[in-house]
Amino acid sequence: MTKKSERRVDALSKQGIIDAAIGILDSDGEAALTFRALAARLMTGAGAIYWHISDKDELLVAAVAHVVGRALRNVAESNDARGAIRALLLGVFDAIEAHPWVGTQLAREPWQPAMGHVFEGIGSRLAASGVPASRQFEAASALVNYILGAAAHRAAAARALPRGTDRTAFLGSVVARWVGDDIGAYPFVHSVAGQLRDHDDRAQFLGGIDLILAGLDWQIVT
Repeated sequence: MTKKSERRVDALSKQGIIDAAIGILDSDGEAALTFRALAARLMTGAGAIYWHISDKDELLVAAVAHVVGRALRNVAESNDARGAIRALLLGVFDAIEAHPWVGTQLAREPWQPAMGHVFEGIGSRLAASGVPASRQFEAASALVNYILGAAAHRAAAARALPRGTDRTAFLGSVVARWVGDDIGAYPFVHSVAGQLRDHDDRAQFLGGIDLILAGLDWQIVT
């Protein structure tokens, strides 16, 4: 079979390119995403891809928007605005957990369109929560910054830790580097060392959301 006959005969679409890019990013990481690799996966020429996507940066932005957008669409509608905000942020967290490269991109370029969708999703629910209009921007910003911090953390972990790393042992070594032999100078770190080594990231993330949402109640009262 010749190369010509191996080329795809169905119409190439921008969404098909994005889906293929997500597959490469998930399996092999950002470094493996090249237009050559994408063309091989799609059984087409690079020129056909350039017709839809101008460069890798545009492709990454589109891939992040697709993953985050899907997470936001999957948030169930609820009469409980606080619960909806919690579910929205958890959906984004789970998307980052499933696709670590999303965290890398959001931490690198937090102003990209995907975060605008997150900001809108949070802000549109704050009024229903009873948060005064004068405080809604501050509240939405706090929640968006919280998810960006989580994204940066997950991105750093994905870069630094190879697959198969013993997480408990690694976090134990972090505590050891922080404290060293001078436990007395770090009483708090020493007291929570066990929790730090063995904590569940998702549960910890939810706990942080609950703290911020509890602060919204104070904003309403004051």
